[in-house]
Amino acid sequence: MDMTLNTNTFKANKNRLNENLESPLEIARRLSKQFALTAAERDYQGGTPKLERDQIRESGLLSLIIPKEYGGLGASWSEAMLVIREIAKADSSLAHLFGFQHLMLATIYLFSKPEQWERWFEQTAQLNWFWGNALNPLDERLIAKVFPSWYEFSGKKSFCSGAIDSEMLIISAKEKVNGTLLIAAIPTGRSGVSLIQDWDNIGQRQTDSGSVTFEKVRVEEHEVLKDPGPLSTPFSCLRPLVAQLILTNIYLGIAEGAFEDAKQYSLHEARPWHTSNIAAVNHDPYILNHYGDFWVGIESTKALTDLAAIRLDNAWQKKTKLSEDERGELAIHVSSAKVLATRTGLDITSKMFEVMGSRSTHAGLRLDRHWRNLRTHTLHDPLDYKLKELGEWALNNVYPKPTFYS
Repeated sequence: MDMTLNTNTFKANKNRLNENLESPLEIARRLSKQFALTAAERDYQGGTPKLERDQIRESGLLSLIIPKEYGGLGASWSEAMLVIREIAKADSSLAHLFGFQHLMLATIYLFSKPEQWERWFEQTAQLNWFWGNALNPLDERLIAKVFPSWYEFSGKKSFCSGAIDSEMLIISAKEKVNGTLLIAAIPTGRSGVSLIQDWDNIGQRQTDSGSVTFEKVRVEEHEVLKDPGPLSTPFSCLRPLVAQLILTNIYLGIAEGAFEDAKQYSLHEARPWHTSNIAAVNHDPYILNHYGDFWVGIESTKALTDLAAIRLDNAWQKKTKLSEDERGELAIHVSSAKVLATRTGLDITSKMFEVMGSRSTHAGLRLDRHWRNLRTHTLHDPLDYKLKELGEWALNNVYPKPTFYS
């Protein structure tokens, strides 16, 4: 990696931001317009969106939530979620990768000591590092042997979103003897780490969410996130809520992108049904009824999602003073928004064809990608179990138990 080039690029980006006073959301809108031009074809091809990842690197947005004193842009979570959502409108795979960048940064901040995360924050901002995910707590095949001042990780991880073309990885393993969960941050290029391009799902086809193998990978003590460690305090338990809210904004962005595609097709391509006795689709009462439903779904989801982001900002500012009840209250708001975003998104990405007509199913348009992307993502955290947690709160006043998914 050419660190001089990356550092110069970072400085140029910071100067451009200062000169043009371009906000992160404006940068995201500019990038999204570019991404939208090739999103459908890239979704069809799959693989690593290298050009687009480099455009995100060059934009300076990889350090969006890093405080300014460490070289970042110092955005709040509310601001970051809007940027993620904006990218998702054009390309949900890139939004996934970008969102997980900030989830990984939140992970090291919440689980490690300042002398660890401060250095990683500074290096990420200076060198435009992309962080990949190989944490996946449900995949327990990665085993750690313990030595006096280091560990040896061997095994395999699945669903490693963004690992390919990343500079750093967040990984999790189980200690061989006692089964303790260990989470660490290591360079992606470390000896023994192999990235496997085996991601070929129906949706989110450019997230590189395939597998990573680890063969006797040395992990130093200072790379393990042990103080306070994973999910050990109410504040560290914000990590899964950050993850859930990132996904919520991706789902909402997919729904908004599908809505816009459907709208353009209805206005410019769709034909009225032959018995409707109207000249244009935009006057068909049945079509208008669907768009009314779409609008209510999107607007109500935005309201709930943005409220959850504000509450996350408030909880984040409390840091170690955050109580279990305050964390639980936030969990209820985030889960409620995620349920609504899932339902709204699946409804729009399916019913959009009813307002466009049969010609809209032409394979070349690839309008089915909205549903495929959302359906692929939402299955990784079953909606029924999220509703069960909300039911426990609604009926029994019991907050969701903190896990990596709630």
